[in-house]
Amino acid sequence: MAAALLLLAAVLIDAAIGDPVYPWHPVRLMGKTAAAVENLLRKTGWVGYCGGGLLLLLMVTLFGGGSFLLMTSLQTVNRWLAALGGLFLLYSSIALTDMFRHAAPVATALRRQEADAARQEVQKIVGRDAHLLDEQGIARAAVESVAESFVDGFLSPLFWFSVGAAGAAFAGTDPVIWGVAAAITYRVTNTLDSMVGYRNERYRRFGTAAARSDDFLNFIPARLAIPILTLAALVSGHDAKACWKVALRDRLKHASPNSGHAESSVAGALGIRLGGPTVYPHGTVDKPWLGDQFPAAVDARSIEDCCRLVRSAGWIGLFFSLVLLATLAAATG
Repeated sequence: MAAALLLLAAVLIDAAIGDPVYPWHPVRLMGKTAAAVENLLRKTGWVGYCGGGLLLLLMVTLFGGGSFLLMTSLQTVNRWLAALGGLFLLYSSIALTDMFRHAAPVATALRRQEADAARQEVQKIVGRDAHLLDEQGIARAAVESVAESFVDGFLSPLFWFSVGAAGAAFAGTDPVIWGVAAAITYRVTNTLDSMVGYRNERYRRFGTAAARSDDFLNFIPARLAIPILTLAALVSGHDAKACWKVALRDRLKHASPNSGHAESSVAGALGIRLGGPTVYPHGTVDKPWLGDQFPAAVDARSIEDCCRLVRSAGWIGLFFSLVLLATLAAATG
């Protein structure tokens, strides 16, 4: 039950205050450390598959293993201190409320018909070239980011925390320690993927280890997103039937093995189309369309509806995670 309470507290804190910017944030430390290690590897000539694999191994060892050792050490000192440390680390691995806060200014600017301001706001959360987007392209980019962040920033950390805690419970060890270490390990791979997991000339080989690891760790959570978003569509007044139908039809059209699941679910629930030709700094990617052929316009309301849908899905995902952990507590108690 300690793991369940820790998870509940972490999600409530994220919902209340989001993800404040400060220098010693664990995920920001991951990014700074990864950049420093990458520079060192490149200076020594480790720029291929082996260099990228070594980067992943070092980062997982440093942060995943480090969080395990830190939690174990705190547990030997005081169990309440360990609980606070675990809460801080788990909360830091969740990043959904901030995405809502980044998406809101985009919707506001679009409602005011301030396209330039909307482009500036959406550029903060997407990798594509926002300067070339029209108003529908801006809204579509924001919706896709929120949909994808439901998996990367919320569902996957919850899933791996629950898996780590469940495995530890059955093994007779501390579920909190293993759950937190699993969530941090996931966050390491996801952070690395966002930094080096590109298919351009610089990262085609170097980023392969991080990209494939992130694909693996998101595989199950991305697929769980479909039923969870369908339930969220049902309770939030959106089209649950279309959510399920479009997701099953279009989920594998995306180049990523995982991104299309949440995006196609959202497209179906909101009656819009996502994807399509997308301009990145390295060139245009001709993505397939996700959604029905004759969609509603993608606009500021679509962004707001997507945020409400994903927020509902977040609470549903949390509910099922807590039920799982409580059931395991009863079974192993």
